[in-house]
Amino acid sequence: MGIEDSTKTGLTVKTPLQMQSFGIFLREPPQNEVTGDDNHRNPSPAMKKTIKKTLIMDETSLENPDLGPFLLKMARDTIASGENPEKALDYAIRASKCFERVSGPGLDLATCLHVVAAIYCNLGNLDEAIEELERSILLLDVENGSGHAMVKFSGYMQLGDTYSMSGQLDRSILCYESGLKIQMDILGKSDPRVAETCRYLAEAHVQAMQFDDAEHFCKKTLEIHREHCSPASLTEAADRRLMALICEAKGDYEPALEHLVLASMSMIANGQDTEIAAIDVSIGDIYTSLCRFDEAVFAYQKALTVFKSTKGENHSSVALVYIRLADLYYKTGKLRESISYCENALRIYSKPVSGITAGEIASGLTEISAIYEALNEPDEALKLLQKAVKLLEGIPGQYRTVAGIEAQMGVMFYMVGRHVDAWKSFDNAVTKLRGGGERKSAFFGFVLNQMGLACVQLYKIEEAATHFEEAREILERECGTYHLDTLGVYSNLAATYDALGRVEDAIQILEYILKMREEKLGTANPDVDDEKKRLFELLKEAGRVRSRRGKSLEKLIDSNTLKMKKEGRRRWGAFGLRT
Repeated sequence: MGIEDSTKTGLTVKTPLQMQSFGIFLREPPQNEVTGDDNHRNPSPAMKKTIKKTLIMDETSLENPDLGPFLLKMARDTIASGENPEKALDYAIRASKCFERVSGPGLDLATCLHVVAAIYCNLGNLDEAIEELERSILLLDVENGSGHAMVKFSGYMQLGDTYSMSGQLDRSILCYESGLKIQMDILGKSDPRVAETCRYLAEAHVQAMQFDDAEHFCKKTLEIHREHCSPASLTEAADRRLMALICEAKGDYEPALEHLVLASMSMIANGQDTEIAAIDVSIGDIYTSLCRFDEAVFAYQKALTVFKSTKGENHSSVALVYIRLADLYYKTGKLRESISYCENALRIYSKPVSGITAGEIASGLTEISAIYEALNEPDEALKLLQKAVKLLEGIPGQYRTVAGIEAQMGVMFYMVGRHVDAWKSFDNAVTKLRGGGERKSAFFGFVLNQMGLACVQLYKIEEAATHFEEAREILERECGTYHLDTLGVYSNLAATYDALGRVEDAIQILEYILKMREEKLGTANPDVDDEKKRLFELLKEAGRVRSRRGKSLEKLIDSNTLKMKKEGRRRWGAFGLRT
């Protein structure tokens, strides 16, 4: 979900050490799940003194059955103290070797590998963490009892988190679904802990922009919580805020507003003033989408007053409301007020107070950039996007957000005629998305289409054709052949084939486009008329020596400049930019 707006969704990002495992994570299995007496789990002071001496001994000391639990405890204590993480990793790895020698594959070793993976994550070594977690999952068999099932569930959920941190959302969701299946087999389908996992899956699907799946799991969460929680509970309020976010993303604004109002009532009943203000911001967003601007201003101002009094005038929540007001006033034609609120938000981000994260600042900068772009100030907008990219570089799990920002930069470079810079930005975005396993997403298809347009401007016609072909394949699968974005890529590809002298291929595509547009839009639509004219020209030229005038290529460039601007503002909104 790119950069997450915490005041809007009420969501938190869980780290591997915070994840649940049927209520507990990174736990030492109870004694009835793993053989061994109390001393095996909790060495006596005398035993600890003996074990400490073994730390300086050779590898044969790893065969000591008391050493593994002690080393694992040392690793956990070192993590908790915030001291040398490399030392904690050394303890955990040695503990895993000891468990492997003494007890072999099983609960002890699997649990220890979870700790090893968590430390690798904290050190930024995500590939190593994934390897350890996959190994831990293979060690366990749910047929061996609830102990194995619980630890295997934990492993799947932690592995899903780690994939998410590396930007591999599809694999992350598969892991969460595997964990959910194990959990439901053990606890049943209506246990409150199952609801938490369903919510977790809903959040993951939101990040992947798979809103129908997200709605499915969020509904399950609400159903379970209504069964177990009291009316107007904080838990149900959190679920409704997530459901509102999903409905808003799908364009279902009235249901979204209903969920937010119910969530606000629950927060009022529980005296949660700050959370009420956060919901008011979301309500303002819905009113803005419904063009109910006066009600939106009232909601935003109400939230602004609460945030200033409870969090201070320089808090990121205040900056967020300023951005919302700036966007609203731009949409209502009050440009001076819009610029003023943008400047107020930038003032807060330029001197961030303690607690404001790089992600929050980057998210705000991208939203302000979109407003400056709409105000026809592309240079200022580009500066803000470049700052946002610098803030996010090197932060694990942010590759998709950075790719979205770089793609938007490419759109803006294209708009101001800096086609080389546009191509570079699109290339950076495509490289990141390919590396993160995004080759099949619709967003990847959109970026490839835009990169193809940049290639056309640089006369890299064959490269443009390659990008359009790949974009066509993706959008056919993700959006369908009748979707206007898919037909737009078809049109671009036909023009490129024409420029390459592949007239017959271009004619075949244009005939297909014309048929589709007539079925979808009707014969009187201007787009249909344009396609007819292009097809007529190609049919007229077919069968004789091809002129290199490239007429349809010129039409491609001219007709897509405005389209590209509109697509940019529409498509990148899901990655931190407002539309």
